[in-house]
Amino acid sequence: MRKNLFGGEDAVGKNIRLGRISFEVIGILQAKGQAGMGMDQDDTVIIPLRTLQRRITGNQDINLIMVAVQDSASTSRVKRDIEWLMRERRHITAAKEDDFTVMDTKEIAETLTSTTKMLTSLLAAVAAVSLLVGGIGIMNIMLVSVTERTREIGTRLAIGALEREVLFQFLVEAVILSSFGGICGIAVALAASAWLAGLMKIPYVFSFGIIALSFLFSVAVGVIFGYFPALKAARMNPIEALRYE
Repeated sequence: MRKNLFGGEDAVGKNIRLGRISFEVIGILQAKGQAGMGMDQDDTVIIPLRTLQRRITGNQDINLIMVAVQDSASTSRVKRDIEWLMRERRHITAAKEDDFTVMDTKEIAETLTSTTKMLTSLLAAVAAVSLLVGGIGIMNIMLVSVTERTREIGTRLAIGALEREVLFQFLVEAVILSSFGGICGIAVALAASAWLAGLMKIPYVFSFGIIALSFLFSVAVGVIFGYFPALKAARMNPIEALRYE
């Protein structure tokens, strides 16, 4: 916020306007970045509570109170003490329920962590199904290619080609096919990520390691699902392959 309002100048001692009221800047908070819920912690102005209630809101309502505890303190115990204090101050009897909510950031973090793990598992399942479908597609394409080139394979085997050479040939073709699909998928993913980052106004981070890992996965899919068609081609009987119509 300081850069947006004052640029590179020192903000201390200058005035800013909140609504119709002018305030003098007496200090700058340390930059903290975004919070866990996506809120920008640097987009914050702190003013005296009484000034806020009397001159801006016009009432004494308080919607949120944030409490910090020492590292050695038990947050669960502090939470219970706050609940007890709030019930006492609000004169809530034992038979009535709380008319306030006390949230522990540790609980929120644990909830976010479990949600993130669940989403990661779901995305991993979707990715696994996509890889399986893509691998089956590559295997079917290679099986059709082997069938259409039966006489070619028989000719190669008849003139002295080794089984491992035929196997390697079709494995290379399967890897090239899957690699081409992987490159197309990576290109689409990068373009979509850049577009979504600009749309959501979040930083776009390019990770070469993730790209390389994705490409290696596509190569591995070609090797795994292309092995069976390649093995079928390598084990053909040359005489029966030459008679194939």
